[in-house]
Amino acid sequence: MIRTFLFVLGGIVLGLIIHLVVVLGLPLASEETNWTRISALDALDKPRILDVPSGFSPNPFRLDPTFISAVCRLSLVSGPGVVSGLLPDTFWSVAVFDSSNRAVYGTTNRSGLGQSLQLGVFNPSQTRLLAQRELEITEGLLIVESALDDIYVVVRLAMPLPELADRYRAALSGLTCTNAPMRTTEVPLTPPGGITENGAPIPYDRPNR
Repeated sequence: MIRTFLFVLGGIVLGLIIHLVVVLGLPLASEETNWTRISALDALDKPRILDVPSGFSPNPFRLDPTFISAVCRLSLVSGPGVVSGLLPDTFWSVAVFDSSNRAVYGTTNRSGLGQSLQLGVFNPSQTRLLAQRELEITEGLLIVESALDDIYVVVRLAMPLPELADRYRAALSGLTCTNAPMRTTEVPLTPPGGITENGAPIPYDRPNR
């Protein structure tokens, strides 16, 4: 009796393990991901409005039909990515994903951002320049760091009435999605305090920036 019970228990445990392996392994075996789907869209350095799904239409991005969504794809190789613009007075959210489909950052206008979106995405080397105050940025820019250079940003607007759809699409289409110029802060060759006769720098009070 005990042997039979152990065989049944072992079969159940083995079946659960096989089930978990299959379920977890299927997404890895798929050649099509959100990144590949977005890469196929005309969304590089500009917003692309995604079709609002209906009850009978395909929904590969699993979009909420009560939202209007826009996606833009950026490469951080040539500079930090910036997504900015003024959004309508409704609930909105913004999320950053990298090419591995990992969520890098996400927030909503309820976090105190108001209706102005000013998002800057930096790679680690650009963040390091920023920390060393060697990179100039626009004041008020929300700073996000991505370990990978290839990213995409999704902005969603809640649509309380269908009549507002065209207005909201126009607002999303007007977003700026581009690379910021790499303006570096020039370091003077001669210290501002001057140098002594033996070449040592004269101490000076560094102004606060």
